[in-house]
Amino acid sequence: MENEFNPFSLLGKNIVISGAASGIARQCAINCSKMGARLILLDLNGEGLAETLSMMDRPDEHFTAVVDLTDKEKTASTLAEGVKVVGKVHGLLNCAGISTTLPLNVVKEDTLDKFFKVNVYTGYFLTQEVTKRANLAEEGASIVFFSSVAGSYGSNGKSVYGMTKGALRSLARSLAVELARKNVRVNSISPGVIITPINQNLPHIADPEKRAELEKQHLLGLGKTTDIANACIYLLSDASRWVTGINIFVDGGFTAK
Repeated sequence: MENEFNPFSLLGKNIVISGAASGIARQCAINCSKMGARLILLDLNGEGLAETLSMMDRPDEHFTAVVDLTDKEKTASTLAEGVKVVGKVHGLLNCAGISTTLPLNVVKEDTLDKFFKVNVYTGYFLTQEVTKRANLAEEGASIVFFSSVAGSYGSNGKSVYGMTKGALRSLARSLAVELARKNVRVNSISPGVIITPINQNLPHIADPEKRAELEKQHLLGLGKTTDIANACIYLLSDASRWVTGINIFVDGGFTAK
């Protein structure tokens, strides 16, 4: 007789994913749909969202919306619309973010404003909306913030990016304490270098010598988007029901050395 036990199932769960038009967030949407979840997908790139949806299981069961996540009011109303279609929220993946490599002496105040607004504020305010009574599932939810190894380990030219990613780790810990009374778990995930369609043509990946150097830093080689998506499935599922306030490094051994 077939064993149907699966603690990682997302059947019956409604999950919100920001930045779902590409990269890791797209893979999260695809994998979550395969695990039975219904999705609310948010991004500024409508064409990319449509492509993501076409790759998912049961595309007619999900909700997609083109929205500027830095617009707090518009994001709130869009989420409310998605909840009406899909149902109250059991999980949130705060994937949306931007990256850069900038030395200290060229960083301007507006650079910091831009990166904190996209990488920190959007996830903060989306979490604020998801955890409101009108949007939150009665049984609680799991919130995941996307940090990075750059939020914990230094790297040349990564002060701006790393600062925002470090902030997300601290944010997750504090919200884990604050939201536990609502049965809302909050964690962060810190990927190492992941190969995506966007970065595979950039110099640090496309150049054989630079790629080889990166691979040496990761004991198991460079990661795939599905490596992060599967870790997120664990954090969203009931398998992690007793896990909150932690950061999980999914980095192929980068932080082991």
